[in-house]
Parts: sequence; structure tokens; C-alpha cells
Amino acid sequence: MTVSSVPDRALPPVVPAAEWAAAHEAMLAKEKALTRARDALAAERRRMPMTPVEADYRFVGPDGEVGLLDLFAGRRQLVLYRFFYQPDVDGWPDKGCGGCSFFADHVPNLAHVNARDTTFAMVSPADQDKIAALTERMGWDVPWYTLLGDDFSADFGVAELFGINVFIHDDRDRVYRTYFVTARGAEAFTPTWSILDLTPLGRQEEWEDTPAGRPRSTPYWWGRHDEYP
Repeated sequence: MTVSSVPDRALPPVVPAAEWAAAHEAMLAKEKALTRARDALAAERRRMPMTPVEADYRFVGPDGEVGLLDLFAGRRQLVLYRFFYQPDVDGWPDKGCGGCSFFADHVPNLAHVNARDTTFAMVSPADQDKIAALTERMGWDVPWYTLLGDDFSADFGVAELFGINVFIHDDRDRVYRTYFVTARGAEAFTPTWSILDLTPLGRQEEWEDTPAGRPRSTPYWWGRHDEYP
């Protein structure tokens, strides 16, 4: 069902303004509780232990071969996203993974991240020439490195599925892994979901708890921004 075909009977009930305000206040109380719970979870995440990175993982950037420490670009922290852009991806080499492309569209102005002593970058097996061509076509401006070999992907849980690894280094330039997230855990990086979750129609996916008669489709409808009708 498309949005244009949603019948009026499937829309939310119509109530007087005072009744709407009461419902909104009740929802706001729950949202504030969720915000406090999210803050508490973030505080717990900051207290997680870290584990040393012992292997000498190698990458290629615009200026040649580098190590993991070089990806920090002189900052203390590194957030690294594994983007699937390689020969087994549909549309290669003109296209990257649809889900990864959806993610990359949401990367913010990284000056704000950098200002907090943190670097965000992406890694893929593709060579730098192909990465440069794809970033230009898609309008992305993200540091993006070529993976050399399969060890990094295997060791950090991103050989078969995308993922976000977080690293930090100490004053002796020893690198540590502090966090990892994949699947729906990465939704915080894609505010499209936050916008859709505010609406009566929601994400319009079949798994959602949504009133009858509203649009539903299978997940994974998202993809490359230049391929929508």
C-alpha cells in the first residue's frame, strides 16, 4: 500500500485539542524516561573495559599504505565503519551495498565529531580509485580506506555484515578496541528512522506494531538515494 492509497479510516482518531494535549503530555513523560534510560546506557558504555589491538593491520589511503593508528588522523578516538564495496556487491563497481550507502548518506559534517578529538572513517576492500569515483558520484565526503587482506574484517566482526568498531589509543600510541555494534544497533547513526518514527505511518514496515490499514512493506526497502522512483 502506498501513502496515497491510505484510506481515511486508517488514520489516527480525531479528538478535541484538550484531549490531544493530554495524550501528548502522557507520551512526553514516556519519552523523557527513555531519554534518561539512554543517557544511563551511554554512561555504562563509557565505563566498558578495552582490549589491546595487537596485530599490525594495514590499509591504503589517498597517500599510500598506512596502519590502524594512522586512521586516527592525530586524534585520540577512532570510529570505523566497514562499508561493503567489493566485487560480490550487486552493481559493482558502479554501486556500493545499498544498506551501506543508506548509512553513508547520514554521516554528518565531521568537523563536529573531529572537534571532540574523534575521527570517523570507513573501510572497504575496493581500491582507492574506485572509492574516489563512488564518493564523487554519491556526494560523500568521508575518509575512506582500502582494506589490505581479510584479517581486520575477520578479527573485528565485519567479514559478513557491516559494523562499527570504536578504538582509542594511549599516550604511547597503543591502540585499544572499546566498542562494537552492528545490525539495528547502528540505527542511532541513521536519523531517517528517527524522523519516520515521529509520524503516524511510521517506517511502514511489516514488523512494526501499527494500526490496521496503514502502509506496510518488507524491510530493506531503503537503498541508494539516486535509485528511488
